[in-house]
Amino acid sequence: MPETPPAPTRIRTLPSWLLGRAAARGRGLVAEALAQHDMKMWHHVVLAAVADLGPVAQAELGRAVSLDPKDMVGILNDLQSADLIVRAPDPNDRRKNAVRLTAAGERRLEECTKAGRWANEELLAPLSKTEREQFLEMLRRITQVGQ
Repeated sequence: MPETPPAPTRIRTLPSWLLGRAAARGRGLVAEALAQHDMKMWHHVVLAAVADLGPVAQAELGRAVSLDPKDMVGILNDLQSADLIVRAPDPNDRRKNAVRLTAAGERRLEECTKAGRWANEELLAPLSKTEREQFLEMLRRITQVGQ
């Protein structure tokens, strides 16, 4: 199979191109690490958000992670089928469902958190400790522009 030619130099030097490539590599590493624990990226995001916010209304959870309600329902169905979350009427508003982690969900989240840390360590391995701190601070500044 022929090798894919590199992107043109004018493109490869753009910060947006480089950030995109770094993000793609990071997503790949994290997805691979999570797969070892039978977890997909969005499932992990939702599980972590439930841990941070829970018990939390399903609609609020979707807004918190910027996920379309239809997609949220599918992910919650998957997580509930795996006995990682429970949906029950919200005690504050019985018209809504509140989502909370099960004990199995807490254990899986801990495993996936460790796997995600490992993947991010792998991503940043070429940088020294000082460079990592500087890089992360710069990324925070870039992502906060316009907020």
